[in-house]
Amino acid sequence: MDHSKTKGRIEPYAPPAGGLGSLKSTTVALVKEKVPGSRYKTLFHQNQPDGFDCPGCAWPDREHTSTFEFCENGVKAVAAEATGKRIGADFFARHTVTALLQQSDYELEQHGRLTEPLAYDAASDRYLPISWDDAFALTARHLRALPDPNQASFYTSGRTSNETAYLFQLFVRMFGTNNFPDCSNLCHESTSRALPATVGVGKATVILDDFEHADTILVFGQNPATNHPRMLNELRECAKRGAAIVSINPLKERGLERFASPQHPLDMVGGGVAISSMFIRPTLGGDFALIKGVAKRVLELDDEAVAAGGERVLDAGFLAEHCSGFDAFAADLRAESWPALAADSGVPWSDIDALARLYARGKAVIATWGMGLTQHKNSVAAIQMLSNLMMMRGNIGKRGAGLCPVRGHSNVQGDRTVGIEDKPTPAFLDRLRDVYGFEPPRHHGLDAVDTIAAMRDGRVKVFVGLGGNFAMATPDTPLTFAALRNCALTVQISTKLNRSHLIHGKDALILPTLGRTEIDLQKSGPQGVTVEDSMCMVHLSYGINPPASRELRSETAIVAGIAQATLGGGKVDWLSFVDDYAKIRDEIAKVLDAFRDFNARVAKPGGFHLTPASRERRWLTPAGKAQFIVHALERDTPIQRARARHGDQLMVLMTARSHDQYNTTIYAMDDRYRGVYGQRRVLFIHRDDLARLGFSAGERVDLFTVWDDDVERRADGFLLVEYDIPRGCLGAYFPETNPLIPLDSVADVSNTPTSKSVPVLLRRAAG
Repeated sequence: MDHSKTKGRIEPYAPPAGGLGSLKSTTVALVKEKVPGSRYKTLFHQNQPDGFDCPGCAWPDREHTSTFEFCENGVKAVAAEATGKRIGADFFARHTVTALLQQSDYELEQHGRLTEPLAYDAASDRYLPISWDDAFALTARHLRALPDPNQASFYTSGRTSNETAYLFQLFVRMFGTNNFPDCSNLCHESTSRALPATVGVGKATVILDDFEHADTILVFGQNPATNHPRMLNELRECAKRGAAIVSINPLKERGLERFASPQHPLDMVGGGVAISSMFIRPTLGGDFALIKGVAKRVLELDDEAVAAGGERVLDAGFLAEHCSGFDAFAADLRAESWPALAADSGVPWSDIDALARLYARGKAVIATWGMGLTQHKNSVAAIQMLSNLMMMRGNIGKRGAGLCPVRGHSNVQGDRTVGIEDKPTPAFLDRLRDVYGFEPPRHHGLDAVDTIAAMRDGRVKVFVGLGGNFAMATPDTPLTFAALRNCALTVQISTKLNRSHLIHGKDALILPTLGRTEIDLQKSGPQGVTVEDSMCMVHLSYGINPPASRELRSETAIVAGIAQATLGGGKVDWLSFVDDYAKIRDEIAKVLDAFRDFNARVAKPGGFHLTPASRERRWLTPAGKAQFIVHALERDTPIQRARARHGDQLMVLMTARSHDQYNTTIYAMDDRYRGVYGQRRVLFIHRDDLARLGFSAGERVDLFTVWDDDVERRADGFLLVEYDIPRGCLGAYFPETNPLIPLDSVADVSNTPTSKSVPVLLRRAAG
């Protein structure tokens, strides 16, 4: 494709986030998707007791019973699912897979909803209709033919319900493997691996009510206006009552500058509400050094207070009663070099001091973060350092304060809670054994990155994707494509066409499923499913739209059908669960104590809270206390080695979503808040870097990864856009830049791809 001919414009965006632009964008989405007028009412049943949970982000709702809360991306997600456009066998009769591969991800998304099960036919290079029974039998044949169950891997998307995820993990463990790559591996896995070591649980310690009582909110590596817009309504209320909100992010995102809530008419005509009172701009990968610097300065401020006989800055009572390891942590902070911290963070000492003083004044502080904090080599260390900082002043387990990782997909957290985990605990496996009478596999399984390597090497031959778009969500795109094509069978359980259907194994199935907005009618009546949001609230969700096709089956029914065909119904009557999902919830309650009386509790308006022990200052760590963990600044990272070789020609790239995008789903070709229209292959760069590297805004460049192997990783034809981004840093969209991320460029401990810190060189594009 000749990217130099891509149409589009760059036009800086001055209005506040939200506002009339959001209203216009959602209207366009509804019209473009040809949503029938009768389905517009769907929007007003979103996040309601008698409706469905938003299929978009995992931001929680107040009591889950509020009146309709406008969210631009929620409307886009609902419109995409409620679209009037359809894909059946007639579509594939007109299009070969090879021809479809030439279409962009945006074009693939626009074809609409899948309507019938399909199997790939190599002779015609097309997908042809297949019956559900034959599709299940084909999958079972491949699985049973494997010499070792570990030669199959089972991916889970965060849109999967608790009920389906639980059934999926039970089937797979009875089959004999813990190979559970899931979307959490690609985003918040660093959070899930960091927090258990410090506070005992890898989840938020806050609920939405805490935002009403916080006086300080630190927002790390987030763009709420695009990724979880309803969060801005909460931040708006905090800002209006005088809470200090700090945006800590290389990019100065528009939604954290000013926001006009579509729910408040005065915002729409008055220019909105200023959100952040302070902006801190670390360099890419500099978060760890910044947070450690703030902690060091807080310790110094406490020393000064003690010397002056003033009020302590540290919460000495909390440290003494609830914490372990503080003395070693404090000694490490005192020994740390200020010049090294400032240099590694990219933040001047004066800004670190200002942030530390603001934090020290706060009586109730919430720290929130997104993937800007989780997708670096040192992400686990950075999150543990943030936990250390919050513990220094007792900001965990009290009203208005705590840790708040903000997940992306609507049930990515719930899927992990009910067992989608490649590293399951012995206690969980023991309960499965005791309840179901089989010995689950005890070895650790494969995560997303490990699964790609195993498919590449021929160690995994069957891949089953329960939702998502694995081919485009993962790093090292050409390698991932080759790995998927190396499989004997790929199975994709999906609502709409995406590239993962076209990058397939020798045998391949597309199994179309109901969306969350649709009525799931089974023998016992319409079925509801549950999800767990970012703050551990569990809600029940019912669809209200007629299914897009009579041939669609629920994810639960598809998983049960595969399980029945593969394992039979000896130990578990899989098909009985399809009749009534309440039976699955009863099974979850047998295995997970936190879900006791599951059906009764979730039937109440608003659902129930899975209260983490750390919220109640109970610490599920080996020491029984919150644990301070010491980490040193790294001195031999891939970026440091690349800079030693290439000097100031070396740039560091972060990947990000555009505003008209949800994960790998491209709704439109605009990124309104960043001033990009009609195009996606753009590269944000500081004006000084343009001049230093000899380029001009408006030129096109090719990007090349600097890595310690002989593989050329490149992405071509990116338009240079002058932008307010730290010097030495670049920004671009994924999945277009995923080819640049080496498979083995991962975060320590969590194995998460380092999508926010990729060392690259730029060359002027040919022509």
